[in-house]
Amino acid sequence: MITTARLSLRPPTAEDLARLFAIYGDPATNQFNPAGPLSDLQQAETLLQDWLRHWDENGYGQWAITTREAPEHVIGFGGIALYNYLAVERLNLGYRFAADAWGKGYATELGTTALTFAFNELKAEQVFALVRPSHQASIGVLEKIGMQRFDVLDDVPGQPQSLVYKADHL
Repeated sequence: MITTARLSLRPPTAEDLARLFAIYGDPATNQFNPAGPLSDLQQAETLLQDWLRHWDENGYGQWAITTREAPEHVIGFGGIALYNYLAVERLNLGYRFAADAWGKGYATELGTTALTFAFNELKAEQVFALVRPSHQASIGVLEKIGMQRFDVLDDVPGQPQSLVYKADHL
């Protein structure tokens, strides 16, 4: 487990399934996700199993995020995981928080911690992030934590290209 000033970050477990579905199935948390919210518990189970497999194979991945004051209540999921795009497997920063956790600086706190983890623990040279061009809040977070626009990715047919951000280890 990793702790920050306000957050606890731990590997997800099977017990997180209901909370994962609540967050990833919420239309509000998917307003910038062209695929839309998860529609059933089976989709959430598949996603969780993918995350658990990533942890088993790599020793890191998406964290279940709680506040230190309420460690039993997951407020989001996020972290560093391998992701294929721009024809290369890359370390990618991603996150999704429950709507009631928005606007409190949690994404910035998670993002800063995730970059530190990637550079110091994983010895990564670069970390990437994908964001929809209309998602100004996430763009602001990525820029606040020192990531810079790097490229675009035409990943959703008929939609504007996603923005690719990058942070380099200094």
